[in-house]
Amino acid sequence: MKEIHPAQRVAVLVDAQNLYHSAQSVYTRNIDYASLLEEAVADRELTRAISYVIRADSPDEESFFDALEDIGFETRIKDIRTFPDGSKKADWDVGMSLDAVTLANHVDTIVLCTGDGDFARLCSHLKHEGVRVEIVCFAESAADSLIDAADAFTDISEDTETFLL
Repeated sequence: MKEIHPAQRVAVLVDAQNLYHSAQSVYTRNIDYASLLEEAVADRELTRAISYVIRADSPDEESFFDALEDIGFETRIKDIRTFPDGSKKADWDVGMSLDAVTLANHVDTIVLCTGDGDFARLCSHLKHEGVRVEIVCFAESAADSLIDAADAFTDISEDTETFLL
């Protein structure tokens, strides 16, 4: 397993919907994205920080997207899709995975901020490619397969004063 060192190049990929819903359901609070980014980078060299968000036409979302950019995140925005039966869907699993695979040749570590078990296979692939994979999310809503596939896991619930507003 690769160890952490100050010259390590890091990419931070944030599944904003996953973190938002977990923070709301467990704590009724919001994520402090500035602290999340700082803790994920952990005094290493930040190469890219990308936040994947969903546009759902809520009143404050554009200011939220702007705030993410002010913190240092690139934002990837996807519109929510409504199907004829009334169901709605929007997720970034494929987009995050493609970005992670693309970034793998340019970084030493990828920090995935999500608890979504769909990313467990991505973790295994990245590790096979020689990339250290770290997960930052809530243990209460994290898939065991994701945590097991990563090199390191940070439980936001163990330090809510740092990670939550």
